Amino acid sequence: MSGSAARLGSKDRLTFSKSWERYKYIYLLLLPGVIYLIIFKYLPMYGLIIAFQEFTIFSGVFQSAWAGLENFSRMMSSRMFWQAFWNTIRISVLRLIFVFPAPVLFSLLLNELPFKRFRRFTQTISYLPHFISWIIIAGILDVFVNPGNGVIMLAIQKIGLAPPNVISSNTWFVPMLIVTDIYKTMGYSAIVYLAAISSIDPGLYEAAIIDGASRFRLVWHITLPSILPVICIMFIFNIGSIMEGGFNQIFVLYNPLVYRTADIIDTFIYRMGILTADYSLGAAAQFFKSIIGMLLVIGSNYGVRLFKQSGLW
Repeated sequence: MSGSAARLGSKDRLTFSKSWERYKYIYLLLLPGVIYLIIFKYLPMYGLIIAFQEFTIFSGVFQSAWAGLENFSRMMSSRMFWQAFWNTIRISVLRLIFVFPAPVLFSLLLNELPFKRFRRFTQTISYLPHFISWIIIAGILDVFVNPGNGVIMLAIQKIGLAPPNVISSNTWFVPMLIVTDIYKTMGYSAIVYLAAISSIDPGLYEAAIIDGASRFRLVWHITLPSILPVICIMFIFNIGSIMEGGFNQIFVLYNPLVYRTADIIDTFIYRMGILTADYSLGAAAQFFKSIIGMLLVIGSNYGVRLFKQSGLW
């Protein structure tokens, strides 16, 4: 047994040695990314300690008194936390329903355009919103839907209707989040699906056309099944970030009037940890969010594999 293990270990070392010799420059290209992950993703994890402490800036991480699960108890008994929690779930589920399929449908429609120049032009234009910050988009949105002098609001007034207060309305705020999220992310997110579509064997389409398949049948029976593994992987990523809620977008758009529907866990952490300096409570909420996200990734990966599709592992 030990001899077999030794031979296996020797074989693994030999394989890695050959792999390094062949792909050493590619490994070197990976090095900056690995360093980034270590410095900005793994080393900061020690900060989770303060979720179990009565943390103060003057005492620091290593000298603050231990509080056990007291911060989690305070978090669970907070009405604002549970409001933020359910708002996060609701907004993220709506994103999965409306925002996640948008780039898939867009890539399918874009692939069906017969004119290559127009297709490239449309594809390029659709990328641009991704490179505009949410602050700029908030400014653009204010120009159009400001209740006092917004272009769309003035047009609605001109036709004799009462314009809704989109920015400060609990009814309209979440739909506005979904629409602006689709506008900003749809084109850039479609790149992954367009790349998957471009790798489909053209012979499959030719054979189906000879059999008399329509354009819809080609998409339904060839294109969609071919890119389904990519859709599943992206779905797992989206499930894993379901507890995020979209902090950058909400932070620049929301106001106290819409806290009831727009306040999410990240904005709750910001207010508790930064504005009120209750760092331990903010860390406890972040720790709770991370655990839920990890369980969602594991569960969604397992669920995808039950349907015989490729998961993350």
